[in-house]
Amino acid sequence: MRGKNFSIGLRALAIFAVTLLVTSTWAATNWNEKVRLNFNGSDGASPQAGLISDAAGNLYGTTSYGGEYNAGMVFELTPTMGGGWTEQVLHTFGNGTDGVNPIAGLIFDAAGNLYGTTDAGGAYNHGTVFELTPTGGGWTEQVLHSFNNNGTDGVWLFAGLTFDAAGNLYGTTQGGGTYGYGTLFELTPTAGGGWMETVLVNFNGTDGAYPSAGLIFDTVGNLYGTTYFGGTYGYGTVFQLTPTVGGGWAEEVLHSFNGTDGARPDLADLIFDAAGNLYGTTSGGGNYSNCTYGCGTVFELTPTAGGGWTEQVLYSFSNNGTDGAYPGAGLIFDAAGNLYGTTSEGGAYNDAGTVFELTRTAGGGWTEQVLYSFSNNGTDGANPSAGVIFDAAGNLYGTTPGGGTYGYGTVFELTPIYPCAKCSHSVLREVHGFPAENRDALEQRR
Repeated sequence: MRGKNFSIGLRALAIFAVTLLVTSTWAATNWNEKVRLNFNGSDGASPQAGLISDAAGNLYGTTSYGGEYNAGMVFELTPTMGGGWTEQVLHTFGNGTDGVNPIAGLIFDAAGNLYGTTDAGGAYNHGTVFELTPTGGGWTEQVLHSFNNNGTDGVWLFAGLTFDAAGNLYGTTQGGGTYGYGTLFELTPTAGGGWMETVLVNFNGTDGAYPSAGLIFDTVGNLYGTTYFGGTYGYGTVFQLTPTVGGGWAEEVLHSFNGTDGARPDLADLIFDAAGNLYGTTSGGGNYSNCTYGCGTVFELTPTAGGGWTEQVLYSFSNNGTDGAYPGAGLIFDAAGNLYGTTSEGGAYNDAGTVFELTRTAGGGWTEQVLYSFSNNGTDGANPSAGVIFDAAGNLYGTTPGGGTYGYGTVFELTPIYPCAKCSHSVLREVHGFPAENRDALEQRR
């Protein structure tokens, strides 16, 4: 177990794990998809969460089901010299007390330990926070906290975790707490090697209800997140927690969604740009009504001089569905300021989902481009519920909970195709600044 003295390196590693920013001289006009892993049930099934990467380019994730007990697992994908990937199951959930059904993704600490949550299981079957520590050739799991049997500290963990600079963990539960609308909690490492849980917020409905997404910090230590329901109009909220002098936290609702500007932000963590603006998605709402509850939006929240925040809808997914529908996952930036995300439905094949890009236009608006539509036969994956991440070469990676060879979901890669006759692999290496010592490996990957 690591000590309490975490450095800024931990925050940098966490940011690295969420997204790698890349830049390119050329604009890609098409993307080629390859399935890198077809889950077969025994090695995992139905990955709901996205991936993270370590510095060596290995990918890590969770599956909600699969394994001997069909209770989910944690896996690692390692790139091979021949261009493929090798999967290793790091932990299989199964005895109940170690957790059941991990829905959320993972984070690293600076020492290379992995942390995550399970929706159920634990001592009281209300979910857990767990740690995986690399040992000699394997990984050892430890439950840091089991949510209690009366639900007062929270139940139903759909969201992942985040660290502060001191090594404390923060997360949300979709249910439980004083009012039954969910909680926001902190886990603090103790001197004896354990962890102490503190409930920081009991959501009461007016400030939001049923938070499904994780949390992020700004540079001064404020926390930000979303709730799926609740708020002024019942369509969900964006909230902020500010640490107070006495050691507590003050909560403020930054925005209540009204339906037309979005509804029900789902599993999507918020992200900041360099100017301090917040970006996220809502799984419903927007300007188009043919979807049952609206097709969803991408939004931006901008802090104002008076201390409030102004919301702007950057994109409403349309009612014909070809541009995607129901974006439940979070977004990432590239170095040029373009946004990337997924939709769980819509696209060229109506209900299989998409990967999309939003590009800022000269007039201040945003243009959407579908980078990939998952096919109607499902062999390439179906209905992504998580976002995507970049590698250092500008490729995108993600998961789908359905589809693939066995129907249990996939890990996929999207590779940009550049629109010029001279765009050879050597040009791609120059464009993305791929290290010279790794160029042969990249060539084999292509």
